[in-house]
Amino acid sequence: MSASASVDRSEVEKFSRIAAQWWDEEGEFKPLHKLNPVRLQFLRDRLCARFGRDAKSVRPFEGLRLLDVGCGGGLVCEPLARLGAEVVGLDATEESIGVARAHAAESGLQIDYRFETAEALAAAGETFDAVLALEVVEHVTDPPAFVATCASMVRPGGAMALSTLNRSPKGFLLGVVAAEYVLRWLPRGTHDWKRFVKPSELAAMLRASGLRLADLQGLVYDPVSDDFRLDPKDLNVNYLAFAVKG
Repeated sequence: MSASASVDRSEVEKFSRIAAQWWDEEGEFKPLHKLNPVRLQFLRDRLCARFGRDAKSVRPFEGLRLLDVGCGGGLVCEPLARLGAEVVGLDATEESIGVARAHAAESGLQIDYRFETAEALAAAGETFDAVLALEVVEHVTDPPAFVATCASMVRPGGAMALSTLNRSPKGFLLGVVAAEYVLRWLPRGTHDWKRFVKPSELAAMLRASGLRLADLQGLVYDPVSDDFRLDPKDLNVNYLAFAVKG
């Protein structure tokens, strides 16, 4: 893997230690498994609207080339591939890429997983209809530069989707204290609240990178149903952003 200004080696080492648990729904990545249905709903609806596809069809993403930056074990790549997309999954953690490749092979899916950085792909001139960076921005060393790099790979007329955590008091209480210490969904130290990104900051990064923010949706946890739902009025903890080029 080439060197990268945005990759934080301590973050890579953190995820390397727990990479084997990516597909364990009760393991260290339990929150992502809980988030996945609503994240995929958001991606399917927004991408279909953007590219004029029928969201009710079996393979609405046929012919689209998608990049998932920070793909981990492939929790998002695999559903996207099943929806017909040509998927490239990128991660700076070699162990995660190994897990992703093995699981895709077991599932009979063709996904191009790469142990590489976004900067390397951008430098090679790779482009995509849409670029995803889900739960990644809060883990890189230079968020504005990272967003700009990802945006440079979005084709004209394309889109970029991101999810991250808001640097708000509620973001600290629920995203760190509750998730890591009370509910113990995540290992302690997974997140650093100071690195969370406010929606206004992310919007500014996207504008500076030539993208227009088209949608913001909060990801709100419902303890009664034990799942997440979209809420455009509550961006205080987790949130999703959808931006377009041109």
